Amino acid sequence: MNTITCPIPKIENERILLAHGGGGRMTGKLIHDIFYPAFSNPLLEQQHDGAVFNAGNSRLAYTTDSFVVDPIFFPGGDIGDLAINGTVNDLACCGAVPLYLTAAFIIEEGFAISDLKKIVSSMKRAADKAGVSIVTGDTKVVDRGKCDRIFINTSGVGIVLEGININPTRTKAGDAVIISGRIAEHGISILTCREGLSFESSIKSDTASLNNMLRNLLEEVPSVHVLRDPTRGGVASTLNEIAESANVTIELDEASLPVSPQVEAACELLGFDPLYVANEGGVLVIVPEEYAQKTTELLRNHPEGRNACRIGSVVSEGKAQVRLRTIVQSSRIVDMISGEQLPRIC
Repeated sequence: MNTITCPIPKIENERILLAHGGGGRMTGKLIHDIFYPAFSNPLLEQQHDGAVFNAGNSRLAYTTDSFVVDPIFFPGGDIGDLAINGTVNDLACCGAVPLYLTAAFIIEEGFAISDLKKIVSSMKRAADKAGVSIVTGDTKVVDRGKCDRIFINTSGVGIVLEGININPTRTKAGDAVIISGRIAEHGISILTCREGLSFESSIKSDTASLNNMLRNLLEEVPSVHVLRDPTRGGVASTLNEIAESANVTIELDEASLPVSPQVEAACELLGFDPLYVANEGGVLVIVPEEYAQKTTELLRNHPEGRNACRIGSVVSEGKAQVRLRTIVQSSRIVDMISGEQLPRIC
């Protein structure tokens, strides 16, 4: 008798899949079903890019991230500057001024010292540009074949600006949704390097530190409700997380989405939706309507935000949903990604 196998993986009683690391619905289930119950505490329950807490007379933000990107060198960057920028941006999205980082390396036996030097130099340049210092770290070497070349973990701490309260639960009906730049460029740049998927392209990763741009924004617009970098799972999954946290409906305007012609063509060719492709140098900003224009102008004053634009609004409360108003004025639901569109993106 033939056995029929369902192509959709079971959610319960199975093993870890690549999709569990994709930043979408399966990642969320892993976090909510396993990690939150085990480690539950008020700081973890903030469900933010980092933990914000009081230490003496200061408010601090602390975050950690691991980087397993493949390939380790790609157009526009490498695993080194990606590790620095990613952690700096998570701190900045908590409303903090990043100060100090740690760096831990897991390196496979046989890894080229010359490549390690390139990565470390890249990390140094990125740290200097962001104005942070790498103050401690760790190095482990594993047997050949027990690690894919090199993995990096970075953690960071920063001081939260006085009067700043960045939290996805602050999202309200009437808020404007703004993004600081074009979307999907990091993910597509990685894709062009993958074996069997590469093609001639000028697309580069958007990896960049955003802390200086965001500090200037918060000094001028302290009423910002949410800052979030749409990395794994892209803009769609990140906005779904925010919508669920605040129990709001967010509507995007398809005509306003900033996608370069090159990225749009690559996505059409390869069957990707740019809304679900990872970004590493952009930030979603949710602000009250009266600050929307000023926020966009302030972002555009910085090189990292020169393509900033409004992409939607928070239209109602009481139902967690993200939808897209298409160019023909129809509407469709933009759900959180369920599987893994592109593994090992960061």
